[in-house]
Amino acid sequence: MRAFRAGVWLELQIIRSSPDTLIPFFTAPLFTIIFLMIVRNGGRHDLQPDALMAPVLMTLWWFALFHGGNLVTGDRWQGVLEWILAAPSSLATVILGRIASIMTIGLVGFFEVWAVGRLMFGVSIPFEHPLALALTLLVTVFAMAGTAVAFAALFVLTRNSYTFANSSSFPFYVLGGVFVPIALLPGWIQPVTKGVFMSWSSDLLRSSLKPAPIDNEWGRLGMVLLLGTLSFLLGRIVLFYVLRRMRTTGELATA
Repeated sequence: MRAFRAGVWLELQIIRSSPDTLIPFFTAPLFTIIFLMIVRNGGRHDLQPDALMAPVLMTLWWFALFHGGNLVTGDRWQGVLEWILAAPSSLATVILGRIASIMTIGLVGFFEVWAVGRLMFGVSIPFEHPLALALTLLVTVFAMAGTAVAFAALFVLTRNSYTFANSSSFPFYVLGGVFVPIALLPGWIQPVTKGVFMSWSSDLLRSSLKPAPIDNEWGRLGMVLLLGTLSFLLGRIVLFYVLRRMRTTGELATA
């Protein structure tokens, strides 16, 4: 836990000195306006709560993918990776703490989207199942943090990690059912979505906004936790072998 807390504290200090990290808070209102206009012009006012949830997930995923996924690469470019590795703490645990801090800040996007929908369109997020909504957001943040550790391990292998991050954003929006429900995707790709934690998160978030009882709530929450944990463990294993290879080849400080 000491390494995790150190990572949280370190990232908070970095955010204070680099406010450009919070760019998604400027794009979230724009996506909210776009999605609400789409469903309104299509005459699907019943989908307005879903249109509000999409920018929330997109904001969280942006933080996880672009910021969390590039943590190790950024440390390598700045020449501080050697100092971090010299510490006795586990690098993966420190990274998880750093990502968890920025993901927690990313939850502010939920209230931002809520305010935009309420003030500009008169649409509010229906809190039909507030406990389920809160738990889903929390386990989603955890799963995104774990997945970001895996991406951080993979991105350090390339010199152009931002290209891969850009290429990984919209496919996950589709496979995760962020705006379009999984049931509307082609049948051949639906089994693939079961391995993407966001497909479970987005579906559960939509269910928590409807008055009908939530089917298999704890099982679906468990799937999000399981997939997030597996991603973190995979990232930890990959990061171990990647860093060992970089030490062996002398590429640790090569940007």
